[in-house]
Amino acid sequence: MDADLSTTEGTAAEPALYNPFEPGFAADPYRQYASIRAQGRVHRNPLGLRVLSHFDDCFELLRLAGTSVDDAKATNLVAPPLPDDLSDTLRDRTRSILSLDPPDHTRLRRLVSSAFTVRRIERLRPRVRQLVADLLDDVAAAGGDGTPVDLIARFAFPLPFVVISELLGMPEGDRDQLRSWSHEMTNSIEPFNDEPTLRRMVAAAENMFAHVDEAIAWKRRNPADDLLSAMIAAEEDGDRLTESELRDQVVLLYLAGHETTVNLIGNGTLALLRHRDQFERLVADPSLDANAVDELLRYDSPVQVSRRITTTEVQIAGETIGPGEMVLTLLGSSNRDETKWGPTAADVDLSRDGASGHLSFGSGIHHCLGSALARLEGAEAVPTLVRRFPRMALATDEPAWNGRIVLRGLDALPVTLET
Repeated sequence: MDADLSTTEGTAAEPALYNPFEPGFAADPYRQYASIRAQGRVHRNPLGLRVLSHFDDCFELLRLAGTSVDDAKATNLVAPPLPDDLSDTLRDRTRSILSLDPPDHTRLRRLVSSAFTVRRIERLRPRVRQLVADLLDDVAAAGGDGTPVDLIARFAFPLPFVVISELLGMPEGDRDQLRSWSHEMTNSIEPFNDEPTLRRMVAAAENMFAHVDEAIAWKRRNPADDLLSAMIAAEEDGDRLTESELRDQVVLLYLAGHETTVNLIGNGTLALLRHRDQFERLVADPSLDANAVDELLRYDSPVQVSRRITTTEVQIAGETIGPGEMVLTLLGSSNRDETKWGPTAADVDLSRDGASGHLSFGSGIHHCLGSALARLEGAEAVPTLVRRFPRMALATDEPAWNGRIVLRGLDALPVTLET
């Protein structure tokens, strides 16, 4: 992928299709996005789904009344048949706030957010700062002799994993095993999974649910000043989370609380390594830290795609859409839309005005509950990393992407610390 995508985006010899299986898409989806934007406001993918790629249209749909996040309400989806045992299990899958509509969503989000406060998150900053320092000591030891170091395995993954575990107050567990379960479970939000992947996902979910159930039972006996204890105690007007609701929301926070932040740190670091002028700006100017995180979130969003299902007839992007249609919003594309971000939309600019207006955390009632935590971790991790290793460089021209359509991130990011 070119270091400066602004020189290559927006040129296509023939009409583009939204095709995440196209060769090269995993490494660089943005060229395809630019071609789709250039063709008009509404795109039809090969399966007939409407796809929105412009910022204003994505923003409007994500906040539009008369839409749902419950895939069961979509009538325009064609799913391959599944074995009966898988079908029954998936039908009874976890029901987190990601897939619930009001009033259920409103009730659960209110109860969860009452424990997930900005004050509680901000109290984590000294601990996050210490974790960053400790992990970078390990990185320095591993790469001190010029040996390439994988920043995903040694830094981007362990930091948010430890943070969300400590925030929740989860008891110690096998980090590698929990990471494996989490990685498999996040396939549940990917649009296309084969049977072996689904079976691994179900097995991982069963193990994770059992682990969380044990943690909840232990926490009821040993309450503390942590998020899990607060969620157990959360109550408003006599309303409390049921056992299954509590478990499902804890699993969601556990997964979303670290999986997407891994992508933020990894994708953001790669962007800086490929834009050396911005890397050096961040090294030299701590006043850029907060805005830099939002610009990196905008430039290469950890979450690339969202969706809404219409429940009534709606008007969007100049078209009338009847009830029961799933419509995709390309968040990654909206964050590079020239009509929103101007002619430098495809560039990294750490001092960009309005960078926080990106859609990487979604918008509307489903705006990411953990956005404050992600920003805090990103602002502590990435600037500290580049200042600790100002001569850090990529150890490969082709880092390993995870190949996911929704949760875009790196499986590995090998770097050398001295050049």
